Amino acid sequence: DEFISSPPRKTVRFGGTLTEILLKYEKGDTTDYELLKRQLSDPDIKDAQIINWLHEFRASVVYLTKELEQLVRVLLKLPWLRRSREVVEEYLGFLGNLVSAQTVHLRPCLQMITSQFVPPRITIREDDVDISDSDDDDENLSDNFDTCHRALQTIATYVPSTPQFLMPILTDNFPFINKSERTLECYVHNLLRVTVYLPTLRLPILELIIEKLLKLDVSTPQQDIEDAEEAANNPDNEEKSTEEGLFDMEEDEESKGDKAVSSGSERMAHPLAERLDILMTILFSYIKDVCHVAGKLDIDKTKHLYRDLVSVFDKLILPTHASCHVQYFMFYICSFKLGLAEAFLDHLWKKLHDPNNPSVIRQTAGSYIGSFLARAKFIPIVTVKACMDLLVNWLHKYIDHQDTEANAYCDVSLHGPFYSTCQAVFYTLIFRHKQLLDGNLRKGLSYLQSLNFERIVMCQLNPLKICIPSVVNLFAAITRKYQLVFCYTIIERNNRQFIPVVRSGPGGDLVQTCTNPLDSFFPFDPYILKRSKKTIDPFYQFWEELSAEDLENLKKPIRKGTSEDEDDDFLKGETPQNDGVVENAANSYESNTRSPVSSIGSPSDCSVLYPQ
Repeated sequence: DEFISSPPRKTVRFGGTLTEILLKYEKGDTTDYELLKRQLSDPDIKDAQIINWLHEFRASVVYLTKELEQLVRVLLKLPWLRRSREVVEEYLGFLGNLVSAQTVHLRPCLQMITSQFVPPRITIREDDVDISDSDDDDENLSDNFDTCHRALQTIATYVPSTPQFLMPILTDNFPFINKSERTLECYVHNLLRVTVYLPTLRLPILELIIEKLLKLDVSTPQQDIEDAEEAANNPDNEEKSTEEGLFDMEEDEESKGDKAVSSGSERMAHPLAERLDILMTILFSYIKDVCHVAGKLDIDKTKHLYRDLVSVFDKLILPTHASCHVQYFMFYICSFKLGLAEAFLDHLWKKLHDPNNPSVIRQTAGSYIGSFLARAKFIPIVTVKACMDLLVNWLHKYIDHQDTEANAYCDVSLHGPFYSTCQAVFYTLIFRHKQLLDGNLRKGLSYLQSLNFERIVMCQLNPLKICIPSVVNLFAAITRKYQLVFCYTIIERNNRQFIPVVRSGPGGDLVQTCTNPLDSFFPFDPYILKRSKKTIDPFYQFWEELSAEDLENLKKPIRKGTSEDEDDDFLKGETPQNDGVVENAANSYESNTRSPVSSIGSPSDCSVLYPQ
């Protein structure tokens, strides 16, 4: 009964052999040719038919010239991936024969394969609206991807120039950021797999991926991510008017449920941050897998990858202002070995002190040096001291040179790299001063005194006026405590020289002044993407909250003759009110040290009340 009720296998063909059909087509008889195209396009075509046709096509690839491009495109649309193993093997053999005999079809073949790097698109319509997206439930997705990579390797074996034709196609096929997280995840993962067997494409593929990540990163400011998380964790407090919700994207009930995430959930409430988090996790995993073989660090592979990543860093990251997360790929790879971290610092130092580089690049390099020295736990204090010596010596030489120049006055446009370096030194001291003084207080103080901060602070270029107030105030408190330099007279004078700007606000007129003339940022401020931050946190130095005891201790300077073993508390507190010299306004660093999430290096841009 089963045999009788089952339909016959479609093995019947019309029009003669393939060679006969193609020869007739060359003579102008297109009847059998069109019939052949229809048979190959049949959605109900069976495996046996596909195998038979492919077997004939493999023997006749010499006829598949440019004039038969339409027929080749029909062949490339065959649903071969989700067929039996026999079909897959026959199709891979056909692709190899085709590109080796007719390289004119190389691009369409590569286009077909890379189009399979994402889950298949399923068509869904609701109320005559197409809301189609990727099919995330395909159980064979992983096997299909493996087969696609086999196909690329097969083609690359026959055509050595495959990489140069493949890269533009990979770039053009990169999904838009509004595609599903799964689509982006699969595509990026497959791009990184390509670098394993086509190593010449690793650098351009890393550039492509990091460029896309960077666009995601700058499109999602840290404040927007934090606001979304706060709203998701307090759904009862979130009230949206009808007008505010008019242009919200439609979501299914499951995704709406995902938005109401608890604080312990790994899903980001901000949709773009969620995509960025997933892709950063993949990038970190790739870096780890490439650098480690059987669980051990492979020095040669790590060095080669480091060079590629530094190249991408120079081309994309360094010229980009205020990215929050993507630059952490350099932080992560440097954590593998101290030599890499020192090489990265040396690379940044060369960018900073080279006068041929644009000023903005030099300033950004200074920001990276300061933030890296302050935040990277894996950098030992001996390396920190070596970098401090290098930076401070350069500052003193810069001051020496300016003493003979006519431009020895406070001007960001003229001396941007100098101010950026000052801020890097101040910022590093804030985070590392306890380690610098740890163990032997007298020796540590002697080292800090040798840096001669007083000359830097007192010079005519006046760095305390340009650097971010939160950094200046913390630096002033530390140097006062250890009697290295007294900054408050200069800070008061600078405050009096600020030109006030009156802005109207809801509470009346507000007098403001810009607190960040350098337009600087700290690139390794806290990383807040939930999944990928687990990779970074073990190597990251967080800013500690301030206790009342710490606040009080900052007001007590170290007396001469203090015991070497006396413990000094980490700087945590507000600027001392010494003899009424300075009245701290909203620019006091106290407002910037309360939350470990927002770094001390990230005060609001213009929120300082002009001192009355």
